[in-house]
Amino acid sequence: MSAAPVWSVDPRSGNPREQVAVEATAEEVDRAVRAAHSVRDALADRTARAAFLRTAAELLEESGAHIIEAADAETALGPARLTGELARTAAQLRAFAEVVEEGGYLDIRIDHEDGSRTPPWPDLRRWKIPLGAVAVYAASNFPLAFSVPGGDTASALAAGCPVVVKAHPGHPATSELCASVLRRAAARTGLPEDVVTLVHGFDAGVELIRHPLVSAAGFTGSVRGGRALFDAAAARPVPIPFHGELGSLNPVVVTEAAAAERAAEIGAGLGASMTLGTGQFCTKPGFVLAPAGGAGDQLVKALTETVSSTGSGVMLDHRMRDAFLAGVRERAALPGVEAPVTPGAAGEHTVSAGFLTVPADRLTAEGPHDVLLEECFGPVTVIARYGTRDEVAAVLARLPGNLTATLRTATEGEDPGAAGLLAALTPLAGRILVNGWPTGVAVAPAQHHGGPYPATTSPTTSVGATAIERWLRPVTYQNTPDALLPPELREANPLCLPRRVDGRRAD
Repeated sequence: MSAAPVWSVDPRSGNPREQVAVEATAEEVDRAVRAAHSVRDALADRTARAAFLRTAAELLEESGAHIIEAADAETALGPARLTGELARTAAQLRAFAEVVEEGGYLDIRIDHEDGSRTPPWPDLRRWKIPLGAVAVYAASNFPLAFSVPGGDTASALAAGCPVVVKAHPGHPATSELCASVLRRAAARTGLPEDVVTLVHGFDAGVELIRHPLVSAAGFTGSVRGGRALFDAAAARPVPIPFHGELGSLNPVVVTEAAAAERAAEIGAGLGASMTLGTGQFCTKPGFVLAPAGGAGDQLVKALTETVSSTGSGVMLDHRMRDAFLAGVRERAALPGVEAPVTPGAAGEHTVSAGFLTVPADRLTAEGPHDVLLEECFGPVTVIARYGTRDEVAAVLARLPGNLTATLRTATEGEDPGAAGLLAALTPLAGRILVNGWPTGVAVAPAQHHGGPYPATTSPTTSVGATAIERWLRPVTYQNTPDALLPPELREANPLCLPRRVDGRRAD
């Protein structure tokens, strides 16, 4: 039986563009993983890794026009959006090069021998080492920043881990282009090309998570697909870490005082945020608690105007379009749910944005309306109108874990209870916003892009400097002669790395 072809498809028409690859067989996945595993020692040199990451950024930018053209043809995200995403992707590669050179991620700790303690301390020297070859499952909605050259790949390479990427079927041509750029960057900096390899196909993704030489995995996608891989990672004879981003509702709470102060501004901002990128951001505000009454009505009016004036859009592929339309129909059919602007099909290949409203008291206890507390991927949000703060508390207590949670509060004067609402939102998400919108994730050292399940499957981040920690494990050397220690742990600190010595910073 011949291998199944992998086609690049135009989401604007649904028509195949070109065959770009074939799905990898189990034997080909095995070869890819073994190739990655065999070159892991080549990434041990931090200077070479940093040079590789910077070269990858440069080559991506040099190939930018070609990559953006391919990505737009496969995702319909548009050149402007993809140009920004390419810049972000290059920036995070360079940022991880700086992380590697600075060395703080190694978390070096040295405790000298101390016989005066009870019990006595031996000489202990701790740092972090790379896990080995890792699997990265590319995302659909960010064909660059969360795909082949994205944050999972960049952070794993920065940690010293070779990467086998399972391409997303929504943009295979873009994936092939980006993989070739990364492999050229490796060769240009004297590293083996197999520090990055690419495979295609659903079955290949399953084989990859099961391969005994894969040491960890990163995933961005659906709850269903991510949970299946997470369970497979845990069921292996030797379980491995699985860092999955699965889904997020990204709740917003608008206080009575905020609505009274600036309902129109909040409604318009919400409309812009929830329709950004045709509602296909993982941080889209998909659920909003807004007050009942006149101020809340003004917010809904402004949201109606903004969403009604938003043009139709093309989703990433027709499978996602079908899921969006089915999800909207299911939610709109529930008792008490209204659609001031009905989201749905705007043509054979496009969708229109909209939103649903529901009394918050429909959501305070388990029932058929629970589907409103689940992510619906696409340009739709749910507005739950509350009458009391007790209703807000009851609904928040039933929400799943999220990437973000937002509080819209008064900017002038007192806003009673705002501190309590912020405290109630904090357990729900990894990033808490006040008077902002969650779409847009800054690639900064202090960023955290993760949250309680199902937002992510581990308490880590996929964005920011600390994303590197996912691909490392700590090791302590006890009473080891200096000459046998890695240079990073030797007494003289020949590499001038930051560390803590006897409990104090010594850099």
